[in-house]
Amino acid sequence: MNPLNSIKGVWILGIILAIVLAVVVNLEAGIGWLNFDHAEFWRWAHVIAGIIWIGLLYYFNFVQIPAVAEAGSDAAAINKYVAPRALLWFRWAAVATWVTGAIYLLIQGWFLGVFTFGFAGEAPSGYAVPMGIGVWLGTIMAINVWALIWPNQKKVLGIVEAGDEAKARAKHVAKMASRTNVVLSIPMLLFMVAARGGSSVLAF
Repeated sequence: MNPLNSIKGVWILGIILAIVLAVVVNLEAGIGWLNFDHAEFWRWAHVIAGIIWIGLLYYFNFVQIPAVAEAGSDAAAINKYVAPRALLWFRWAAVATWVTGAIYLLIQGWFLGVFTFGFAGEAPSGYAVPMGIGVWLGTIMAINVWALIWPNQKKVLGIVEAGDEAKARAKHVAKMASRTNVVLSIPMLLFMVAARGGSSVLAF
């Protein structure tokens, strides 16, 4: 059976390939990439969930929204079959991203330090401020997903009954919240990537 024929097969094949390549690099270079502890597992889970979440955010804003607007009445199939499934992955990827990131910080003992920008708790020097900015932007984005985007998209897609006026208003609110998340995602990614490995590449 070709693993590329199923999503599960693709995930499994990707994980196996990553492990094999890591083993090869580890054996040749002796750099110990495979010495994962619990924190590293959750860090990588956070990265994968974040890629899914932000990837779908960009898909909605750069691909689906413009395509649906252009398609007009022809967009019925997208709204019926594509959007609900994409929104399912989107909203739960947001939860997974936040939870896995929080678990990573808790394991490291940096949760309070990061969320208070170093004013309370502990975090490595030069790490708390940039990562704190990143996690707060990500938190706001996750709240937007569940408090604004998803409730209003349910009205737009007919999952929740609403009149034409309410649907139009819901469509606007969902779009603006989604566009706001795109804006926030750029500094969020900058600061989270800058604050890596317990140190910052920014001048904080």
